[in-house]
Amino acid sequence: MAKRLAGKIAVVTGSGRGIGRAEALALAAEGAKVVVNDLGGASDGSGASHSPADEVVAEIKKLGSDAVANYDSVATPEGGENIIKTAIDKFGRLDILVNNAGILRDRMVFNMSEEEWDLVMKVHLYGHFHCTKPACVIFRQQKSGRIINTSSFAGLGNMGQANYSAAKEGIVGFTRTVARDMGKYGVTCNAIRPNAGTRLTLSPELKAAWEKQKASGSTAGFDSSASEMLEKATPEMIAPLIVYLATDEAANINGCTFFVGGGVIGIYTEPEIKAQIEKSGVWTLDELLDIMPKKITKRLVNPAPPKP
Repeated sequence: MAKRLAGKIAVVTGSGRGIGRAEALALAAEGAKVVVNDLGGASDGSGASHSPADEVVAEIKKLGSDAVANYDSVATPEGGENIIKTAIDKFGRLDILVNNAGILRDRMVFNMSEEEWDLVMKVHLYGHFHCTKPACVIFRQQKSGRIINTSSFAGLGNMGQANYSAAKEGIVGFTRTVARDMGKYGVTCNAIRPNAGTRLTLSPELKAAWEKQKASGSTAGFDSSASEMLEKATPEMIAPLIVYLATDEAANINGCTFFVGGGVIGIYTEPEIKAQIEKSGVWTLDELLDIMPKKITKRLVNPAPPKP
């Protein structure tokens, strides 16, 4: 098999388990040397362990490539700096950054604490920045680099995940701007919205909620086909797209967001105005009450209507 990433150095955050692990192994299989970053904490971010990162490093070395473990948290600037510094100290350069580390603190918005909001923001949105900034200092100097960020379709709206959804959609905006900041230096920045069964997406709490809904006969908020697809979609099905976006052949792809899950890969359109009204001067409320339902909001449906 051709080693399309031979000589490349990659950092993958949160790569001790799940999607990150699959990405690190796939990059290594194509010849990349990998910094396997993982704090080794629980799905809610608590605790720490060296074992997850160490085990992936051992797997990569069995593939015939090289890897080094890093246990820093992406939630701090110092952690991000140390993760990138590990690549330079061990391998002398950096070519690919995959921002993947994440946690969950799910709660309905009216019950969510400041701590639950802040922790998820720190790991996801801040974590992307904390690693991307020092990586871009290097990429700018060497006039090359690939950044792949991890968003989620939860960013389009997912009940009980206001913190996670906000962070993940923030990552899409972050991706668009980093792509424009760094494109002139030969760097690309893209994002994925992955769909795969992991310890975050197939948590015991989620499975219990599914079973409870099935037992009650309720279908509100529950899509059995989607849940079955999630259980069948493995993290390994995500990794090939990440490897592709890391190649030299993907140099023209910049600022894009992709869906990937199972055997499906799709590219999202960018938001655009689909209908508008214009007048000379300022609209009055009476005018808007008359024209909005006719020109703008006629076909809109409330995605979460009040219960009868």
